[in-house]
Amino acid sequence: MEYVQERVTTLHDLSGTVPDAPTDRAAVVVPMTEREYAGLAAERVLSTLESLSPARVVVPLRAPADRVVPFVDWLADFDLPLDVLWCDGPRVADLLEESGLEGTRGKGRDVWLALGVAADEDYVVVHDADTKTYDERYVSRLLFPLAHGHDFSKGYYARVEDGNLYGRLFRLFYAPLVRTLADETDAPIVHYLESFRYALAGEFAMTGDLALQMRSPRDWGLEVGTLGDAFAHAGFERSAQVDLGAYEHDHRAVSGPTGLSDMSESVGRTLLQTVVEHGAAPDFETLAGRYRDTGFQFVEQYAADAAFNDFDYDRTGEREQVETYAQAVVEPGDDTRLPAWNDAPLSPADVLAAARADIDAVRGGDRR
Repeated sequence: MEYVQERVTTLHDLSGTVPDAPTDRAAVVVPMTEREYAGLAAERVLSTLESLSPARVVVPLRAPADRVVPFVDWLADFDLPLDVLWCDGPRVADLLEESGLEGTRGKGRDVWLALGVAADEDYVVVHDADTKTYDERYVSRLLFPLAHGHDFSKGYYARVEDGNLYGRLFRLFYAPLVRTLADETDAPIVHYLESFRYALAGEFAMTGDLALQMRSPRDWGLEVGTLGDAFAHAGFERSAQVDLGAYEHDHRAVSGPTGLSDMSESVGRTLLQTVVEHGAAPDFETLAGRYRDTGFQFVEQYAADAAFNDFDYDRTGEREQVETYAQAVVEPGDDTRLPAWNDAPLSPADVLAAARADIDAVRGGDRR
């Protein structure tokens, strides 16, 4: 049975226990888009949260106006202390524009809006709504380290389903890229990023104080950007990762809108921006080629692991993905992260009021 520690505290699922945790002092942030509406996975998540009785549940919703009212009414059927933030509402958009914070709309932007509201509670948990295996252990396990001397915790799990290895963006892009950087530099940030067993997991938790210090990337770089700020404010000593056990959720295609190729651009930009900000100086002229070589080495290792477990493994397809992701290994451009709420030119109360007014208006037939 595996119980090896990393440089961050690593808590293992050795007994299947649901640990005691301060769920009654926690806000749970569950970002959703219109595709989650009345879905089985989202139903499971919300029903399970009912049994946990968190202090608050905040749903940042990205959806067109004609889907908002049915979505809000569906959410209201659950017995939860719920705040819905319609992130695409016109009043919210005006508020962001007036504050100089207009820009790309994506998961990171949505979660950032919710973090300000959720940070009123002592602890904040963030997780996705498309988890087919969600159960009551997730929130409790993520919160447990926060009640025991840590400020940040991250979930990890094996992405294995039906005899196949998933988690491709992490396996084939993030992990070999961080390994390549670690071979080049001793910057502590790189070793911190390498300590997390599934760094791109959407499940994490933090104190309310830390939530107010998060500078969120606007789109798919959210998880990496969160690790960068966790390193700055919690460091190795007050960071933890927890085993969430079995985990299944939707899979994405490599190409197309919201595909893994597009996601790799956001993840790569944020990752490289993060390591440069914290003192690493990669050789960008050679980095993509060195990443490709490391990625091919990982493919051979995954092939051996798959064969050991009698899994199917598409070595050629995985090598092609490495080639695709190598195009995302470029020197990062301008920093477009949203500011920490502690430094933001607007308040969470302003956002919540604008979101509520937007929902009331669309319910009344006013879409401005």
